[in-house]
Amino acid sequence: MPSIFSYQSAEVDWCESNFERSAVIAEYYNTISNVSFFMLSPALLYLNRQYCQKKAVPLYFVSGLLILVGVFSMYFHMTLSYVGQLLDELSILWTLAVAYSFWYPQAYFPKCIKTRRHFFWLTGITTVISTFMSFIKPTLNAYALNCIAFHLLYLTWRELKKCNDKRVHRMAAVMVMWWALAITSWISDRWLCWLWQAINFPYFHSFWHVLIALSLLYCCPLVIYFDVSYEMPSFKPKLEYWPSDSWPVVVPYVTLEEPHKQC
Repeated sequence: MPSIFSYQSAEVDWCESNFERSAVIAEYYNTISNVSFFMLSPALLYLNRQYCQKKAVPLYFVSGLLILVGVFSMYFHMTLSYVGQLLDELSILWTLAVAYSFWYPQAYFPKCIKTRRHFFWLTGITTVISTFMSFIKPTLNAYALNCIAFHLLYLTWRELKKCNDKRVHRMAAVMVMWWALAITSWISDRWLCWLWQAINFPYFHSFWHVLIALSLLYCCPLVIYFDVSYEMPSFKPKLEYWPSDSWPVVVPYVTLEEPHKQC
């Protein structure tokens, strides 16, 4: 019986051919495409540094976990080991849990939850239980994690209904576009592998890594924008674009202004 650390001991094998371009890297492009996560975290921290100065822990914590997502995903696709698969999936689970803990609006708390501290406990217990459940059927973990995106999209829709800032709506639309392209790539690699291998282009999972990182580049400032609106009433969040508004391709970030006015 192969060790759980052994190469190709995972229950999942993506479409890209194994060891085609390297003797030590199982899925070459699926591995190196995770560099996008290493670029994502410092970009979020640098651009949203004004928010970090006022409320440092959430974004630093989430950014650090996103780097771990990149590290563990690289390890998984390099080895296709069982341990690598679980580390990849669980790092995503815990990143989502931490993001929910810090940024989930109190307006949407269950009625039995009165404070952020209580919500921390609820999220922590739920995540620990989910962690143990992930060992039961690892092949289903990725599908369950992707389903969480629909709840995030629902929350975004709820918040956009209360916001008249056209920039925020535009940023949300771009975020959804990148996410739609990302999930299409993920599903294509999973279910249409026979087609991509037939035309010798089995690289859609590597596209998923890059596209979901781009989606997060827009998602995180959107979450920060609403967090400032809810949790920092002495400030008004303002959406800016880097490098400037005039560029055809821009990266959004949030600045803080006083006094706060309701969006």
